Amino acid sequence: MSIVLAIPAFAAATTGTLALGFISRWIDRKVTARLQWRVGPPWYQPLADVIKLLGKETLLPDAARGTGFLLMPVVGFAAVSLGATILWWVTFSPTSGFVGDLVVVWYLLTVPGLTAVLGGSMSGNPLAAVGAAREMKLILAYELPLLLAVLAAIMGAGAAEDVAGGDNTFVGFRLGALKLAETEGVLATIGCVVAFVVALMSTQAKLGLTPFDIAEAECEIATGPFIEYSGAPLALVHMERAMLMAVMPLFLITVFWGGFSFASVGLAVGSVLKYVLVIVVFVLVRNTNPRIRIDHALRFFWFGMTPLALIALVLSMI
Repeated sequence: MSIVLAIPAFAAATTGTLALGFISRWIDRKVTARLQWRVGPPWYQPLADVIKLLGKETLLPDAARGTGFLLMPVVGFAAVSLGATILWWVTFSPTSGFVGDLVVVWYLLTVPGLTAVLGGSMSGNPLAAVGAAREMKLILAYELPLLLAVLAAIMGAGAAEDVAGGDNTFVGFRLGALKLAETEGVLATIGCVVAFVVALMSTQAKLGLTPFDIAEAECEIATGPFIEYSGAPLALVHMERAMLMAVMPLFLITVFWGGFSFASVGLAVGSVLKYVLVIVVFVLVRNTNPRIRIDHALRFFWFGMTPLALIALVLSMI
């Protein structure tokens, strides 16, 4: 991608993903409110929250490490924006990706969690330090099963190419190759269905949604690593979380379910339905489970999801 195309693509992907993230957050809040017999917020509420925060004063705690503390939300937002740009570019032009773009996107989508850990650690607040420690433990818990699930999808896509008589060496770690492979058929296999379930549960923790919102836990540690953020930095945190709510379903659909396609009206509608289905799963899990303890979350991922992901990987290989 040339620099002439890269800048407009980055701006368009960031804006579009942010808008989609606001819509996804509103759907989440609206459905949650209706399940609790409340009316819920208007459709523009996520945007209104960010605009209001941008007009607020940024307060810096005396004990905080100023530059690093304020820089972390910027780094997290930039990482999600770049990851979204690569994903959307591959969505519209699968053959224009590069070798290892899946690894790059994986790394970029891990950065927001790490910036939350570093930002909370630099705030000088003991509650933020507790939240940062919990976030670090969660990252160590859910990243391994999510990685194994993605590897199972890669192996399944390679097997599908073998069955179709194609060149499975093209699959590798390229998002475009996964999208072009017969991933709809791959998801119909037992191994990749199991891997998809593991990936959904791991993504629930990556997004910080109940029952894995342990690091923020408002009633316990008052949003944890973000407790000292205010004004524009807190607005960036909200935008980063909204974009993750849009990017992670897109990532899962691209890896496991053929990605988005706008070649025809039918395929476009099907792509939207796949996206909505993933969001609905997140909302249902959030509203039907209580928050669990951090040690229970570690056991769930290490002794539950990781062995399940290994089984999925073996099934995809054979």
